[in-house]
Amino acid sequence: MQDLLNVVTLGSIYLLFALGMALVWGTIGILNFAHGATFMFSAFVGHLVTRETELPFLPVVAVSVLVGAAIAALTQLLAFQPILKRSKNQHAAEMRILIGGIGVAAIPLALAQHQTRSSPFGFNSSYDAEVMDVFGLRLTTTSAVIIVSGLAIGIGLTVWVRRSRQGLALRAIGVDAETAAGMGVNRTALAFGTMATAGALAGLAGALLTFQLGAIAPETGDQLLIKAFAIIVLGGLGSMAGTVIGAYVLAGAETLVLNLNYGTWVDAVSFGLIFLILLARPQGLLGRKEVRRT
Repeated sequence: MQDLLNVVTLGSIYLLFALGMALVWGTIGILNFAHGATFMFSAFVGHLVTRETELPFLPVVAVSVLVGAAIAALTQLLAFQPILKRSKNQHAAEMRILIGGIGVAAIPLALAQHQTRSSPFGFNSSYDAEVMDVFGLRLTTTSAVIIVSGLAIGIGLTVWVRRSRQGLALRAIGVDAETAAGMGVNRTALAFGTMATAGALAGLAGALLTFQLGAIAPETGDQLLIKAFAIIVLGGLGSMAGTVIGAYVLAGAETLVLNLNYGTWVDAVSFGLIFLILLARPQGLLGRKEVRRT
């Protein structure tokens, strides 16, 4: 049962990270390869702030969330939006955005590596995690926050995309951006809002993982990027519910590999799942046969 609790905790971290990437890719059609750098740099700014003054848990998390939202919004304004305007068609824009995202990601990564000399960094916080005994299971307060946040945001975002007016507008953009624009949907405003939301989720994941582990490395975001890609492919592009399921399936598979003493194969699990899903069910667990960004 303790292993199951660990799976849920790890899956919730994966979920918080992957939700933003899935939301942006599945609606406005942007595969944001700068998402991992946003995750890392949000936590890094929290590290810089707490190095100057000790802060409790919530203010540190708030700083990371706000920084993540700001970075993602600026990326959309200064990089992705100009690319979209200057591209002849959607396919050309997607390729340029993918390359542009890699270029954008290199900037915060280089800054963090220079400041830390590629060493792990953490928070100087007055927060100390407490260990609770829940039905014989060892659960820290940090793990509890991670689990509740992951499940609540995952379910809430899934319902919002399916039921709210803004969520339906986003899905309409994913199906046919031109038709949606003709019906009064403001793609530019929704794109900024979606990117900011994704960045905020990345910042939240970065802060919570740093509190959970004590420290993360500048390269941690790049490692999670591959896992998020596997989660989205596994769940089905455009399906937020599929992303929720995919995050916990991947966490469960990795935990199983670790328990079997094949720890060196953990990272290969992500690539293996991508390969198997693309062969057996290209649309993902909850995707449609004709994959559409909806």
